[in-house]
Amino acid sequence: MNTEQKFLSRSEAETEALGAALARELGSGGIVLLNGDLGAGKTVFSRGFARGLGITEPVSSPTYTIVQEYELPGGGRLYHMDLYRIGDEHAALGFGVDEFLNEPGAVSLIEWPERIRGLLPDTAIRVELAHRSENEREIRIIRP
Repeated sequence: MNTEQKFLSRSEAETEALGAALARELGSGGIVLLNGDLGAGKTVFSRGFARGLGITEPVSSPTYTIVQEYELPGGGRLYHMDLYRIGDEHAALGFGVDEFLNEPGAVSLIEWPERIRGLLPDTAIRVELAHRSENEREIRIIRP
């Protein structure tokens, strides 16, 4: 049975704070799937999520690099993936997505996860971001 929480963010700072809170709750290990149109706030949420894990270096969208890796202060890694440019699961396996997803103690934050739907565990947390206005976003967090 899934549980769902819904939030209304009125600023980038609120979206970042929500990302940070989820990261602190999750701790090390886990997979978070980010869904939303271009410009919905996935990268802003990701920046807050990284801060919540204690990452202080700049966090940017991995649209062109596909994966950004960040060392976690207590050990382990955050893998921030943007699969927008990935065609399908076979292409993702070609760059080793399965290794990122299965690394013990690692956290994976995945934008455009529908590209690898068949590779994702049922235990992943889904975050759905939607435009409500120029500054407002509706954010739904769905836990398995």
